[in-house]
Amino acid sequence: MKSFNMPIEATLEVIGGKWKCIILCHLETGKKRTSELKRLMPNITQKMLTQQLRELESDGVICRIVFNQVPPKVEYELSEYGRSLKPILDSMCTWGQKHINFTNTD
Repeated sequence: MKSFNMPIEATLEVIGGKWKCIILCHLETGKKRTSELKRLMPNITQKMLTQQLRELESDGVICRIVFNQVPPKVEYELSEYGRSLKPILDSMCTWGQKHINFTNTD
């Protein structure tokens, strides 16, 4: 088990980085296929998206749903545990909007 000096280190271990919170915000509105997420985030590479999804799944924050069909279909959704991040993500969005407003007052 990994040890942390401060609880925020554990949070950042799971949702830190440029893309994870954005992925989670998109999944707050419901299940998404990989192609939908890629379309919503045109600046992310396919490799990075796949890596971030795998890490979020490994941490139990999202669920990967595989449909047994041809062609293969995979969807991602927030897990129950992942939905517990909603207040954090909402606070980050609120602060981000305030920051945008603050920096645009010049």
